[in-house]
Amino acid sequence: MKKTYKLIDLDCAHCAAKMEDAIKKLPGVTAASVNFLSQKLTLEAPDELFDDLLKQTVECIKKVEPDCTVKL
Repeated sequence: MKKTYKLIDLDCAHCAAKMEDAIKKLPGVTAASVNFLSQKLTLEAPDELFDDLLKQTVECIKKVEPDCTVKL
């Protein structure tokens, strides 16, 4: 499954890169992209793992940039 989400208050391109790297390291994630210019997150993972990985992804984002939220 592949879904794209809007990121709110992503303030830094370096932070976006750090988020992307952290998300890609999560077990089960097949692909991830955090685009600073479009303020979007694209996450790809197996259907059966997707919901749990999305929660872990949100946690990764909060660790890097606490004010950034994912519009689900």
